[in-house]
Amino acid sequence: MTDEILFEKRGHAGFILLNRPKALNALSHGMVKAMAAQLSLWASDDSIRHVVVSGAGEKAFCAGGDIRAIYEARRAGQTEGLSDFFRDEYRLNAQIKAFPKPYIAVIDGIVMGGGVGVSVHGSHRIGTEHMLFSMPETGIGFFPDVGGTYFLPRLPNAVGTYLAMSAGRMGQADAYEAGILTHATARDRIGDLMVSLERAEDVDALLASVSMVPERGAVMAQADLIDRVFSKETVSGIMAALDAQDDAFAAETAKTIRGKSPTSVHIALEQMRRGRTLDFNGCMRLEFRIVSEILKGHDFFEGVRAVLIDKDHSPKWRPDHLDQVDSLALQAYFGMPNGGDLTL
Repeated sequence: MTDEILFEKRGHAGFILLNRPKALNALSHGMVKAMAAQLSLWASDDSIRHVVVSGAGEKAFCAGGDIRAIYEARRAGQTEGLSDFFRDEYRLNAQIKAFPKPYIAVIDGIVMGGGVGVSVHGSHRIGTEHMLFSMPETGIGFFPDVGGTYFLPRLPNAVGTYLAMSAGRMGQADAYEAGILTHATARDRIGDLMVSLERAEDVDALLASVSMVPERGAVMAQADLIDRVFSKETVSGIMAALDAQDDAFAAETAKTIRGKSPTSVHIALEQMRRGRTLDFNGCMRLEFRIVSEILKGHDFFEGVRAVLIDKDHSPKWRPDHLDQVDSLALQAYFGMPNGGDLTL
């Protein structure tokens, strides 16, 4: 057990608290393993009718996985076992997706990367006006994993592809309209909601009683443009379509994408294309293939250095332009890793 994640049964609900507020509740390997073990117990415990997961503090639900630890291990010369965290994290994502009882994520503050993986695959996702959603991985030489291969291509209007490539952000209104949230509420209602969940007989009715429909957000207001542009099948086609728009949103999006890891941008688009036709477990196996290859390379560790370690925000990508990414080299990210595919 670890105090980084806390489990408690109250009434007939199991409560999970991600408890690293100073680290924005980022998931450590120990948290992932502890959560998986507890969910296994609660799945077969008839006294637990539903599970509720939330984050400590007001800044974040969960800002991602603890990738700094992986960076430090690689820097110390470790080359074996770097994928172990991701293997266990992806298995946890699949466990949440298949969880046999209502799984309610109460999202207040930042939810990014690994935090998305322990929330969006649950049956119910309720978010406050302070939530901030993003899959920011292309900005650190990574890719939108933790089930992004499954849920992003299934968002409306090619919005998922936009989010995957650009690391775009969404607030409550956009996340609700896109279907990332199933319910929206106000932060000041969360305390009463958590108490009510202890005894709730009908989770759907309870969440409906505290939810609202937010006004339209800035991203979904651009849904038609996003659909036209990000439905293109190639990175070059998408960039040309963005450049052809006489529109500030398109110009800013193009500029943003050109600042991300070119390799990651290409991986993300191919990932979205493949994910459309895969089931959830197939998507998780694909992600493990991608991460196994990424951990051998340069961009991920350079991105973590630039954004999280030195914080100079000036990564030196290899290659450093979108049109320099070799299509044959890209296929290596989608092949079976040396140790075999992820087992689920």
